Amino acid sequence: MSSVPESSAAAGSGRTIPGTPAPVTAFPAVGTSVPGSVGTSLQILRSLDSGPRGLVEAHAEERLARFGENVLPAWRPVPWPRRFVRSLRDPFTSVLLCLGLVSAVVSAWGTACVILALVAVSCLLRSTEEHRADRSTAALRELVATTATVVRRTSADAPSREREVPVADLVPGDVIRLGPGDLVPADVRVLRAGGLTVHQSALTGESAPVAKHPLDAPDPALAGAGPFAQPQLCFQGSSVTSGSGTAVITATGGATRFAAAHDGRARQRGASAFDRSVQGISWTLIRFMLLTPPLVLMANAALRGRGLETLPFAVAVAVGLTPEMLPVIVTTALARGAARLARTSGVIVKRLPALHDLGAVDVLCLDKTGTLTEDRPVVEAAVDGSDLPDPGVLRWAALSALWTLQLAELPAPDALDEAVLDAAEHPEDSAYEGVAALPFDPVRRVATAVLRRPGRLGVHTLVTKGAVEAVLERCALDGEERERLLALAARKAESGLRLLAVARADRPARHGGYTPADERGLTFVGLVALRDVPAPSAADALDVLARRGVTVKVLTGDHPGTAARVCEDLGLRTDPAGGCGEVVTAELVDTLSDAELARVADRATVFARCTPEHKARIVSALRAAGHTIGFLGDGVNDLPALHAADVGICPRNAVDVAREAADVVLAEKDLTAIDRAVLAGRHSSGNIATYLRITLSSNLGNVIAMLTAGLMLPFLPMLPAQVLVQNLCFDAAQLAFAFDRPGASALRRPAVLRSRDFLRFITGFGLLNAAADLATFGVLALALHNAAGTDGEAAFHAGWFTENLLTQALVMVLLRTGRSAAERRAGGPLRAAAGGLAVVGVLLPLTPLGPLLGMSALPLLYYLLLGSVLGLYAVGLTAARRRYERRR
Repeated sequence: MSSVPESSAAAGSGRTIPGTPAPVTAFPAVGTSVPGSVGTSLQILRSLDSGPRGLVEAHAEERLARFGENVLPAWRPVPWPRRFVRSLRDPFTSVLLCLGLVSAVVSAWGTACVILALVAVSCLLRSTEEHRADRSTAALRELVATTATVVRRTSADAPSREREVPVADLVPGDVIRLGPGDLVPADVRVLRAGGLTVHQSALTGESAPVAKHPLDAPDPALAGAGPFAQPQLCFQGSSVTSGSGTAVITATGGATRFAAAHDGRARQRGASAFDRSVQGISWTLIRFMLLTPPLVLMANAALRGRGLETLPFAVAVAVGLTPEMLPVIVTTALARGAARLARTSGVIVKRLPALHDLGAVDVLCLDKTGTLTEDRPVVEAAVDGSDLPDPGVLRWAALSALWTLQLAELPAPDALDEAVLDAAEHPEDSAYEGVAALPFDPVRRVATAVLRRPGRLGVHTLVTKGAVEAVLERCALDGEERERLLALAARKAESGLRLLAVARADRPARHGGYTPADERGLTFVGLVALRDVPAPSAADALDVLARRGVTVKVLTGDHPGTAARVCEDLGLRTDPAGGCGEVVTAELVDTLSDAELARVADRATVFARCTPEHKARIVSALRAAGHTIGFLGDGVNDLPALHAADVGICPRNAVDVAREAADVVLAEKDLTAIDRAVLAGRHSSGNIATYLRITLSSNLGNVIAMLTAGLMLPFLPMLPAQVLVQNLCFDAAQLAFAFDRPGASALRRPAVLRSRDFLRFITGFGLLNAAADLATFGVLALALHNAAGTDGEAAFHAGWFTENLLTQALVMVLLRTGRSAAERRAGGPLRAAAGGLAVVGVLLPLTPLGPLLGMSALPLLYYLLLGSVLGLYAVGLTAARRRYERRR
């Protein structure tokens, strides 16, 4: 390999490299050859103008400038103008736009202009906030940016060196290193591998990892097989499960098979819990809005003999029911919450709707290691098969851990191996020489090191350690002995210990590689018992989460007794007799249907012996039962569950593939950080829910009053332009909802938007608002009894305009559900916005703008009588709010 010529720059255009076996710009059909699949490794390196020592830095920079970044086209930032146009697809914005066009068709130009102004403001604010949030998220994401280990040289004669570079900077011809947990950053050809297996489920749907290794000679058994069956090829979107390897990149960016198979729609998540809730409420209101104009037209035609001249008023009434600021409020509230989390807690929210879903989480699933316990267990004892202390057991385990770590090129030992190495004396004994290693993976659940022992020429010793059941399956034991050892392990596990079984076997030395098939006929050596140390903050954090209405469930691969002991030490009851949960094993999960699993998962606290597929199925069952699920994971085996949960959460030091799949990235794997994130989600969700309740109840009351007044009065109760100016003033004040601080009660329980609860709320308080509006008619009749004609109409319009804005200001202050009297008296943006709205309502009819809008000054008597109506309305609102809170 060292003789491979390494010329300078790659010629050509696009992504084509001179001599590449297949055009890198084209995506081949399934079953045909793909870039890097034809020829020996040496030929592939030559065709890519590269070599085993990697590219020269200057040549890599030239290729990056010519071929572009290694970024999928669908992942590039969305330009601001495109965001603006895309915001028109919001249901309410679309309806507003349609109503504006209808107004223009009937020559109601004033109405059309105001409606289109509302549309423009809504789209402008929404697209600006989304663009700003995306920029902030992109900047924060760089803190956990995915990188790859690449082999490059500073000059043609310089030695090669490994360094971490952003995945976006990789180019065809780069030589990279792959290790457990790494994402495969591009389409690659494997040059060297040691126990390398990858998950290809993102591309093929198969859950089992696939072995990968170099292949220079054609394999007749693979003739006609698809590209994913080729052992020498790995594709972007795959992840390394175990082992390590060296590979050369053959295609990047949009030329990869992942880019062709997964367009932009592939990265789009399904509707979140929040999206589904808001859409349910939205479409109910939209249907009502679409029915309102024809009902108004028919009623006025039947009772007042009015024709199409009432169409602008009917359109304005429909607009009055629209919470047109909903997209803006949602985006602003979530973006502010995400920015605050990043600033104060180092928590990165990669998908804004996930922040609401965090607030709605009522079940949090997690593995205990590193969360409930410290990442490093402590060795408690090492015993032989007779349960007698035996230091040799620990020594064999340490040798297996040491040589597996070195030969498989693992980036670091896992927690169990590290504890074994710390407890062993001189595990680096030079008398033993490593020959090969089969690293641990979650399917086999064992790891094997092949050693050459001193004085044993021609003999290799296989040392296997791992889960007790998995190791005993590979030992040459009769049934009775196996059952005895399993019973011994069960007794120790039930006392809260974690166990590693150790076995070994001597084999004739050979030059060929070792495979999992060699892990048979072993001799049992003994057990290494380890004790988990609870995390210092875990107990307090679990107590806080319980008080917030979040149920914690532990999904672990450990023994049931080990998991149960840790959970009980931390206050998580697992005794079914206590009614607080039970321990469920993976074996039981396999026997349950989806419906049965949903019922069992609802009451269980601990799931033991879980594989990645078990975790994902349990999460899906809990979601099907109506829960909003958060899943905290940091490893490759957590990937299916991260995708299945409503909110995928991982710490910043998680493996690359987990960070890419997660919606929320924590500064560290700590339940306290999750509590802060949940609070931020409830904060934002509480503001959104308050906005919806207040706006919809106020709007509904105004619409009912306008429809009633339109049938009672000989003139329109409010001109279309007045209705829309009133809405514009209310919309400006409603922006304060995104900056409000919700009451303490809103933070004590999951923030779930229930359509039925909302409709009940807005109907009750909307009718109360309508009653206040209708009472104002009486006040106006008394105050304006001497007015007539046009002056009377203008005064009536001014009086009702003022009353509407004042009642809306009262609603903003008094309907902040769950707030104490002290909180309501405190200042804040919402009180300031309500005060400004009240001032506009009183002063606007008195300004020169009033006559232009068809309003005139009002007598002092009206304001005195209106004060009485507003006082009674405030008393009624307060009483109704307290009754509503007691019923909740």
